[in-house]
Amino acid sequence: MENETTPSYFFFTLFKGYENVRIIYFLLTVIVYLLIILFNLSIILVVFKDKSLHEPMYLLISCLLLNSLYGSSALFPRLSVDLLSKTHAISRPACFTQIFVIYTYAISEYTVLTMMAYDRYVAICQPLQYHNIMTQRRTYQLILCAFSWSIFWMTLVIYFSIRLPLCGSQIPRVYCSNWSVVRLSCVTTAANNVLGLFVTVTTIFLPAGFILFTYIRILIVCHKSTSEFRGKALQTCLPHIVNFVTYSLATFSDIALSRYEPGQIGNAIVLIISLEFILIPPLLNPLIYGLNLPDIRKKILSLII
Repeated sequence: MENETTPSYFFFTLFKGYENVRIIYFLLTVIVYLLIILFNLSIILVVFKDKSLHEPMYLLISCLLLNSLYGSSALFPRLSVDLLSKTHAISRPACFTQIFVIYTYAISEYTVLTMMAYDRYVAICQPLQYHNIMTQRRTYQLILCAFSWSIFWMTLVIYFSIRLPLCGSQIPRVYCSNWSVVRLSCVTTAANNVLGLFVTVTTIFLPAGFILFTYIRILIVCHKSTSEFRGKALQTCLPHIVNFVTYSLATFSDIALSRYEPGQIGNAIVLIISLEFILIPPLLNPLIYGLNLPDIRKKILSLII
């Protein structure tokens, strides 16, 4: 009974059917991961080295990119190993560790985006008070709160999930997700469902609502301002808006996917949707900020040239 209700290993089932092209997928995975490291680390180092960029907006961008590296590290190295493996097994401790890292990344992405929206809101709507409100000390406090928030909630979620007796070991994904493990429970998961709903609302929908509120206020201020001010304001906000929209779409797709039973959706669709929120932001974020923000673009070009 001990082995039946507490499996030592979980097995990913989504790899089945891709044996003939696993080398191609392995190479693609390695290339994508190296590009993510290169793109994100380049901008982080530029901001870290250049003291003129030690401002709240650029510090928050660096945190966002650092979070991308953190989240990617939980997926791509393990995915590379699984693509070359024939068993696709992951130990119970490694599975819950992967869940913790991936979902603290996901929550932190929203919390940092929320801090960035607040920074832009103060800069555009209260420009005379900006330097008094967004001090370096305040910025570091916001960053600490952003990551502590995600760690707190995921520690609670993992605690509830790890106590469940499980009657299965097959996970229909290429990485461990919390809901995929909870579904294997032999007992009712009502408490997990309530907690999961509460965490989703507080870590995703509330931050998303706040971000939308700040941009409505920003648009109102821009509408009443000169075209020059409007152009500069939108230039600094555009990367954040694109990032917020793409990440929200990817996150909501993953949430919707978790509501379907295994087998109801094709494996290819499940694979694409489940990887979106871990794959797209780490690749897209450094390109968006590196190309659209003149200060960062100039510094990167000066290093290359």
